[in-house]
Amino acid sequence: MKFFYLSSLKNAEGKFEIHEKDCPHIPDLIDRDYLGPFNHGSEALRKALEINSNAVCCPVCCALSQGPVIFSKKRNVSEPGE
Repeated sequence: MKFFYLSSLKNAEGKFEIHEKDCPHIPDLIDRDYLGPFNHGSEALRKALEINSNAVCCPVCCALSQGPVIFSKKRNVSEPGE
């Protein structure tokens, strides 16, 4: 798990970036809010969007290339034809 923060300062596009604790672009303590521990940036983004609809992931530390694995249906091995 990594610790994520939401910047209270807008970036050049007018969005509020989510950063990992060790990101080189994370703002000073006074200019960020703690989101919590998450596995990756997309989980932190889901939480941040509840707080601020203009939240985005930092392209340096928590790009959305990773995400949760979602299965559409749990397959029952005993079902015929599958």
